[in-house]
Amino acid sequence: MNERTISYARIFAALLMRDVTVARRELGYFLVRTTLQPLLFVMVFGFLLPKMGILGHGYTSMILPGILALSLTLSAVQAVSLPMVQEFGWTKEIEDRLLAPIPNELVAIEKIAAGVIQGIVASLFVLPIARLIMGPIPGLTFRNAGLLVVMTILGGAAFSAIGLFLGTAIAPQQIGLMFSVIVAPMIMFGCTYYPWRGLDAVPLMKWLVLIDPLVYVSEGLRSALTPSIPHMNELAIIVALVAMTALFTWLGVRAFMRRAVS
Repeated sequence: MNERTISYARIFAALLMRDVTVARRELGYFLVRTTLQPLLFVMVFGFLLPKMGILGHGYTSMILPGILALSLTLSAVQAVSLPMVQEFGWTKEIEDRLLAPIPNELVAIEKIAAGVIQGIVASLFVLPIARLIMGPIPGLTFRNAGLLVVMTILGGAAFSAIGLFLGTAIAPQQIGLMFSVIVAPMIMFGCTYYPWRGLDAVPLMKWLVLIDPLVYVSEGLRSALTPSIPHMNELAIIVALVAMTALFTWLGVRAFMRRAVS
């Protein structure tokens, strides 16, 4: 490893620590923004409806991994896309980052890394609260800790890359529309509230939803936390998440560089 590589690594780490420090100072706002919706779903679908007898108690085994996937992906995509809109928009803060003595592409990659960290923090916050609200969850296990870590990191990376692309490719005045037109359908068809194998009853929809990245995060966490629930093959999930991360990182970096030189 040459001196330039070491220097790049140190600068990258310094930029990452700066973003982490900023996020830590705004931790309360960040958690409210990214975990309120998942926790509301926990309260309604994981506590109220089972208590009322409308849903079976075993439904919590299906929904818990989906809720964690939702909190992970929402926090990761928002942690990258919203700052990108601000920094390229009215604050112009991105100009300071672009002056750092590293390639601008690494500045974009650093944003993805920061999004992964924030996504993990959000999911770690939601997990114990969801478990407390839902009570005992049939089939829940933490024996697959290695698989859980892999799926969490890959899911955070995929959606951080998506956040980079959305935050740099979409005009600031349209960012609200992004969450209505893109994120909302992604949530509804992302297998958060039902397992992918359950769509055997609707074969066409079973294959159409495979374009939704959230499907793979939900199924990945389902395979790690509640493996007794029928789920997608783990290898297929990993391959899909790696491919989507690579694709959206490439698209996001391209869009970032276009905005940086404009």
